[in-house]
Amino acid sequence: MATAQLTASSISVSARNLSAFEGLRASNVKFASFKPAGGFALSQRPFRCLVVKAATVVAPKYTSIKPLGDRVLVKIKTVEEKSEGGILLPSSAQTKPQAGEVVAVGEGKLIEKTKLDISVKTGARVVYSKYAGTEVEFDGSSHLILKEDDIIGILETDDIKDLKPLNDRVFIKVAEAEEKTAGGLLLTEATKEKPSIGTVIAVGPGPLDEEGNRKALSVSPGSTVLYSKYAGNDFKGSDGANYIALKASDVMAILS
Repeated sequence: MATAQLTASSISVSARNLSAFEGLRASNVKFASFKPAGGFALSQRPFRCLVVKAATVVAPKYTSIKPLGDRVLVKIKTVEEKSEGGILLPSSAQTKPQAGEVVAVGEGKLIEKTKLDISVKTGARVVYSKYAGTEVEFDGSSHLILKEDDIIGILETDDIKDLKPLNDRVFIKVAEAEEKTAGGLLLTEATKEKPSIGTVIAVGPGPLDEEGNRKALSVSPGSTVLYSKYAGNDFKGSDGANYIALKASDVMAILS
């Protein structure tokens, strides 16, 4: 009786195509060869699979981490395991933290001949971009090493609406989505268009020039603005409103 053989070529994933997936790498996996009564056999030849890259674990023998340059070490806020109603959330539904406490900072960066210090201090509670930095497990807790520019702002209270933006960041309260079409038809949640208009709540001090001076932003609190639809980081306030933090360059126009 002829035997069927499952080979690597029939189910392989090209390593050349894996580079598009950040945080994934190729790995060789072998299945033990066996031949059941029906005569079907699995080959021992390896095939390519995807393995998710985990956080870097720092061995206990290292007692401190000193960031270099304009990098900052942040202790990540614990993931919420329950909803506001007390329902346990599965890992797939838990919100990825975007906040933490600064535990160490680098010496700053050098622009031309000007030395620029890190603008955040140890102990500050900060909010950072969702996909920024490198995660490390250190001293029994999750930490993130990221660039200062990846820090969106300083959180001075427990409410996101009180966020103090840094550098060239703009913090906006998003306008509510339209409930009806121009013809008066009610829209469902699935068909409501994502708003790209909002009111500026706070702005950062502006970017630094080559001499270390701040350049003021062209928008100010209270302005109604039109911004790039897919830019920035979204947040939900305790008041139920939606907020977004983005770079000033993503604000396209002021409405009046």
